[in-house]
Amino acid sequence: MEGASGLYNPRSAEEVFKDFRGRRAGLIKALTTDVDKFYHQCDPEKENLCLYGLPNETWEVTLPAEEVPPELPEPALGINFARDGMDEKDWLALVAVHSDAWLLAVAFYFGARFGFDKKQVLDLEQHRRRRLFQMINNLPTVFEIVTGAAKKQTEGKTPSTSSKSNKSSSKTRRRGPGGRGRRRAREYSCGACGSNYANDEFWICCDICERWFHGKCVKITPARAEHIKQYKCPACSNKRSRVA
Repeated sequence: MEGASGLYNPRSAEEVFKDFRGRRAGLIKALTTDVDKFYHQCDPEKENLCLYGLPNETWEVTLPAEEVPPELPEPALGINFARDGMDEKDWLALVAVHSDAWLLAVAFYFGARFGFDKKQVLDLEQHRRRRLFQMINNLPTVFEIVTGAAKKQTEGKTPSTSSKSNKSSSKTRRRGPGGRGRRRAREYSCGACGSNYANDEFWICCDICERWFHGKCVKITPARAEHIKQYKCPACSNKRSRVA
């Protein structure tokens, strides 16, 4: 299985998140666009099978690793046995939930190794792990995508068609997440530095990925934000540039 080699050892939050995102993309493909192929590979007549997401955004249905303990945490075993005993949608949703659990287990596995370098300060290692899981939490789960819950959440955030409502919503997104409720605001963290939201700081939200950033982290002032119709964070701007 790709990524199981002892030589493969991501050492930063960004590297582990890249691995997580690649494996997640592979699992989503298996359970959505490649679902027919995935379904046929999960033959109940075969032995215990597992669904693996690979770092290169592909997937594989295969037997679990033979060595004990395995190099990486193993996904749910025997997913093929339940295939014909459940409604297909329910079965896919069940596999998706276990896939989410496996993704987090792999991320925890790599994240636990951050502290192995004795030269690093413990607080820094804790910050890296905190930043890693903040980035993970910004993505919808595999279960949410497979069941359509992620799409419903996105539709629920769609602004009103009136220009007045759009303008009001835009200002709220520029000032910070506090406008959505004090309790909810505590859950936001800066997509650049990873620190939590504070009411006394200026924040801005990317209209593409919907992540929040300190204005100072992305070099946007409150005055400049008032004149931005659609804000794109540096990561989303770079993506658009590469596509072009």
